[in-house]
This record gives sequence, structure tokens and C-alpha cells, in this order.
Amino acid sequence: MTRSAPPDGPVKVCLVCVELFAWGKYGGFGRSARMLGRELVKRGVAVTAVVPRRQGQRPVEELDGMRVLSFPMNRPWAARELFRRADADIYHSQHPSYSTSLALDAAPDRRHLITFRDPKFFRDMLIELRYPSRSHLRSLLAWAYESYRVPGAVRRADRVFACALDVGTKVRGAFGLAADPGFLPSPIAVPATPPAKSTRPTVCFVARWDRRKRPELFFELARLRPDVRFVAVGKGQDAEYDAELRRRYAGLPNLEMPGFIDQFSGTALSDLLGASWILANTAEREGLPTSFLEAFAHGCAILSRVNPDDLVRRFGEVVAADAFADGLERLLANDAWRERGAGGRRYVQQHYELASVVDRHLAIYREALHD
Repeated sequence: MTRSAPPDGPVKVCLVCVELFAWGKYGGFGRSARMLGRELVKRGVAVTAVVPRRQGQRPVEELDGMRVLSFPMNRPWAARELFRRADADIYHSQHPSYSTSLALDAAPDRRHLITFRDPKFFRDMLIELRYPSRSHLRSLLAWAYESYRVPGAVRRADRVFACALDVGTKVRGAFGLAADPGFLPSPIAVPATPPAKSTRPTVCFVARWDRRKRPELFFELARLRPDVRFVAVGKGQDAEYDAELRRRYAGLPNLEMPGFIDQFSGTALSDLLGASWILANTAEREGLPTSFLEAFAHGCAILSRVNPDDLVRRFGEVVAADAFADGLERLLANDAWRERGAGGRRYVQQHYELASVVDRHLAIYREALHD
């Protein structure tokens, strides 16, 4: 394959995204992609993002200095022409999908990188189907989009990365790679000084109110501990499921349900994490949620059933058999949460701090262009 020469001017990067934390779709994948794109723009990089079009989104938008091109969700093959229009030096998939293969088809002479975030294989899909966000059909369609032609795209890509060590190991086994993909973390804004914590024990939940996240377990925990303040941030993709949860738990005086908080439009989420002692995650399965890393950055301990990269065991409390009340008690006893949260903050500063992660991306882009 003939490769184009490295550019003389500013590098042009196309972020190949399954979502972008805008236009009604708010998840960890999109948050990481948007944060990366925004910071690359600040460094003088020309950034285009190509995404499935959401309700209310125009075919061409501008977001945080990025040009955003979108294609109809029922015609994903239309993305091929958008990748040609992007005319980028680097095409960087923020998690592989059918779009990754289309970008390779559209610009075979350019450099193509992939970062795996939360790959879903057979066991993962069984869980997704057990707890569908909206319907079983939507779950299957999403899985098809994130898996069709992906093995071939992984083989054709110039370099493959993973945002977490456990994800890398999982990808290596699933795709028969010779070694784990390189570790390429998500950029996390770490407050310059440790936030001042609330004087009242405060536990927060930051996630979509989807069935797989099992938010009702968080609400039941609030019922069991009236002495603790609980704040559940987010909303569900299924409006009826969301409304039912709010009706069922509206009477708990120690539970706050502020809805979705847009972290790109203010400091409300950072303020909440700064005041919180503990972030609780009740999901049945996860990759490495960005909410964990953001909570660590703000000095929170994590209470969770899942333990990606062994971080919850080190900097929080791993829950067995959904015994969240027992785990919470252990974190609150003798302020155990405080030291673990401080350890998590140091870990994120070392491995995920925003400026150094963006530096790492730029270095990888330069290496790829000169290979």
C-alpha cells in the first residue's frame, strides 16, 4: 500500500466515533472522544469527527472547534464519503466499529489508529440483552455496528491501542494479537488541589439510568442509609423506565436526582465529585468507566461490583454478590474512603492527567506519520 507523505502544515485528525457526548447521546465513549478532540484543537490540530446522526443534529456541525460530520443511522455506509471529505492525515477510531472499516476503505493511503474502550463479545452481549437500554433489537443493532468488519479493520490498522490494561488483554485474546495493544489512556482533567469534601457523608452515582447500570440498587442503598446523602446524576435512554424510577424513589429525603449534568457546559459535575466521598457503580458489567477516573481525580473512593484494572480493590471497595451496603459500611468506617480516594487521585495524576495524555496522542500521531 502506498502511503502519503507526512504533512508540511498542521496535522489533520479525523476522530471516528460511535458517539460524541452531544445531541442527546451522553456516554463514556463520547465524553472521551469529545475531550480529546477539544484538547487537540487547542494544540492547533485540525479535527474532524464523523459520527452517527442523532435527533436534532445537522449533517455538518461545529463543536468545541471540531467539524462534526454525521451520517444517517439507518445508512451507516454513507460514512465512507464523509471520511473522504475529512481528508485527514490520521484516522483515529475512538472504539472500533463498521465506520472504522469504511475509513480504511475511503483513505487507504492515510494512517489509521484504533483505541478499544469497551469491546463486547458473546458473554457481554448476553448481559446487554438481559438488561437492554431500550429494546433487544436496539442492543443487537448497536452490537452489529460495533462488530461488523471489525476483525478485518483491526488487522489493517497501523496501530491498535486500549484505554485500559484489562481491555488490552481482552482484545489480544479475542483477535489473536501477538501482544496486548498499547496502553493509550483517556484524558482526565485533574483539579490542581484536592477538593474540599462535604462534612456530610456523600455518595454519588454518575451514569445513564439504563437497566444494565442497575440504578435501583443505588436507590435501595439510599433507603438503607438515611444518615448518608445520595446523589444520582443521569437519565435513562428509556423515558418510561427513567420516570418509573423517579416516581418510585421520590420520597427518600436523603436522595437527590438532579438529572443529566453536562460537564462540558459548567462545573456542576466537578463540584459534586469534589464534595462526594464515594462514587458507587452498580452496573452488571463495565469496561473502565470514565466516571471512575473522574471520581478518582476528585479524591473519591469507588464502590463497585466490577473491578477494572484492579483499581476498585486498590482505591475503593469491591462488592461481592451485590452486597453494596456492606461495602459502603467498610468504606465509611474510620474514614477508610479518604485514603483510598487519595490513592486513586495520585494514580490518575500519574497515568491519565489531561495534558500528558494529549501529549502522548500527539507523539503517537507523529510516530505514525513517519513510519
